[in-house]
Amino acid sequence: MSEVAVSPVPMPAKRRGAQLLMLALAVAIVMGAYANVGLAIDGQIPSGMLTYGLSLGGLMLAAYLVLAKFAPWADPLILPLVTVVNGLGLVMIYRLSESDSGTGRLSSPTNQLMWTLVGIVLFSLTLIFLRDHRALQRLTYTAGAVGLFLLVSPLIPFIGRELNGARIWVGVPGVPAAQIQPAEFAKLALVVFFAGYLVAKRDVLALASRRLLFIDLPRARDLGPVLIIWGVSLGVLVMQKDLGSSLLLFGTFIAMLYIATQRSSWVIIGVLLFVGGAILAGMVFDHVYQRFEVYLNPEDPALFDREFGGSAQLMQGLFALGSGGILGTGLGQGHPELVPLAFSDFIFSAIGEELGLTGLMALLMVYALIVERGLRTALAARDPFSKLLAGGLSFILAWQVFIIVGGVTNLIPLTGLVTPFMSQGGSALLANWILIALLVRMSDAARRPPPQAIQNEGLTQVFQR
Repeated sequence: MSEVAVSPVPMPAKRRGAQLLMLALAVAIVMGAYANVGLAIDGQIPSGMLTYGLSLGGLMLAAYLVLAKFAPWADPLILPLVTVVNGLGLVMIYRLSESDSGTGRLSSPTNQLMWTLVGIVLFSLTLIFLRDHRALQRLTYTAGAVGLFLLVSPLIPFIGRELNGARIWVGVPGVPAAQIQPAEFAKLALVVFFAGYLVAKRDVLALASRRLLFIDLPRARDLGPVLIIWGVSLGVLVMQKDLGSSLLLFGTFIAMLYIATQRSSWVIIGVLLFVGGAILAGMVFDHVYQRFEVYLNPEDPALFDREFGGSAQLMQGLFALGSGGILGTGLGQGHPELVPLAFSDFIFSAIGEELGLTGLMALLMVYALIVERGLRTALAARDPFSKLLAGGLSFILAWQVFIIVGGVTNLIPLTGLVTPFMSQGGSALLANWILIALLVRMSDAARRPPPQAIQNEGLTQVFQR
């Protein structure tokens, strides 16, 4: 019996053990950073370190147990990587809360930990109730309608809210604390719609009418979907003053269109449409022009001192990045509280000041690994809808990080997006945990061996015993 060949199918238990070890290491890294902040500020380990450590560890252990039960074949790296990013965000928010500035009073690690708890609950519920992600394909147009409604809901009177010049919030009248950013959830619904629609129409959209230089141009009548999404994205930019969601929506659709058709002409057409539309909007609408004005001349004293829509926040963020240098000032030893909204829009600058370029490169590498695992899932998926959905969700995460980093470093105009899993706030954190749950579900389906292979593995172990 000992000569029976061992089945090449890996056993989930081995990967789950490795995942648990990596998860413990991720929590240990976060707690080490937490202790470092306390030692730098007060010369002693923070009194609440044990509470935060046990809370974060308990939440991730609960997520691990749900994943091991309902998605045992899922990629074991995704959850530990997300834990590191989410945990470091908690550390930086705690560090800002200990400062004496107004920024410190606005940041709250306890609230962020509570939002993380809700995010883990949504992550778990998604895995428990969505046993087969392919069921989402039947909801293609329903998801599209829901996504569009969520996207335009801030424009509805009485519930729409305008904050910091952008109308991207909805809330309950008379309850200031009850506010959410529906665009964060709209992006998930719209990715489901894009995936279902492109699976059905990809053969038509892949047809070429003529060749111009080295590019195969699509047929004119097939430009309809692109023009519609382009119009919606420009509407978001103009009506809601939300450059971030506009760029995120249109860029994701073009990327998924390229994945579906393999036509580079769609990417070129998409870039030309968006850049042309943004320039036209900047010429017509003053608030769009102000964004580009700050982008082109951030050091202008007149723009720096402007009360609304000025460059003070951007320049303070650039000063913080410059102060950090290569290795950073050290956790708890910089002055990130001088950057307005350092706990939210500009948390990337705060991290850059205290961890330096080295720390930022490490952080971006963690994001890159999360995206790489998602793209690996897309490559391993066994049906077109899963490939497009996994690819779209992975791209939207990577695209969001690029938009944020590009805005903070003045590579592109500044947007209102926040750093995934790190910035303080509930809407983005909850939506991104649902995104990770969808990737985990698809990873489990893609990596799960056929039933016959699992049966053979079980028989092999019986014979060996």
